[in-house]
Amino acid sequence: MQLIFTPIYAALLGFIIITLALKVVYTRRSKRIGLGSKGDKELTHKMRIHANAIEYIPIAIILMAFVEIGGANIYWVNASGFLLVIGRLLHAYGFGKSIGISFGRFYGTLMTWLIIIANATYILFDRLAYLLA
Repeated sequence: MQLIFTPIYAALLGFIIITLALKVVYTRRSKRIGLGSKGDKELTHKMRIHANAIEYIPIAIILMAFVEIGGANIYWVNASGFLLVIGRLLHAYGFGKSIGISFGRFYGTLMTWLIIIANATYILFDRLAYLLA
């Protein structure tokens, strides 16, 4: 099976990652901080928002690709991709506005985790069914 939908969501998420990286770069340049954060709270905050995306997006996309290659229903694949993109946007927006609890941060994280768990579970059950057939 060919990947049709996952690459679209991977591209959208790639743009999110680059946007978050640019925010880090612009802050670094404006504060003349080349490495680390030197204790600057604004830079540390932006670095964490970017790092969080880097921590979760790759595994989510890999799992999504396995689900799609495995022949999952296109609605499942597209719901996974759509919710993942929305979740990552919510998280970046919410975390960008507050280092504490926020609607965007909470629900963005929740959506990301649920997509990862749902696709991981789908893959395990699909592969177990294949092996036991």
